[in-house]
Amino acid sequence: MAKTNPGPGYKDYPDYRVEMMPVQKSVRVEALGKVIVQTDGALEVNETRHQPVIYFPRRDVRFDFLQENNLTTYCPFKGEARYWNIRIGSEHIGSAVWGYDAPYDEVSELAGYVAFYGDRVDAVIMGD
Repeated sequence: MAKTNPGPGYKDYPDYRVEMMPVQKSVRVEALGKVIVQTDGALEVNETRHQPVIYFPRRDVRFDFLQENNLTTYCPFKGEARYWNIRIGSEHIGSAVWGYDAPYDEVSELAGYVAFYGDRVDAVIMGD
């Protein structure tokens, strides 16, 4: 199938890799005393020159604890990301969550996932 939305970064850096694999355990993210997500469907994303990042299915995320903000960033390998704050009552953690609504073809699976900055939340990997 022809690519209709290819990542432009791959043209200049053909050896660059963004590899995804299912996490074989249940994963939970907590912030401000609440469980924001718990899932058996997380993906580990290993990207050239980056530490591994766990992405979580949007269907399992408590979006009632998230508040979209105006921040966006751009990656030539994944696309444009948008961000959410975590807000629970009067407390919030700014730009703690990001996701790609229309990622490039090479990483199209990321459309249904979001990630959390590990230094802003508590992540727990559970199970075997």
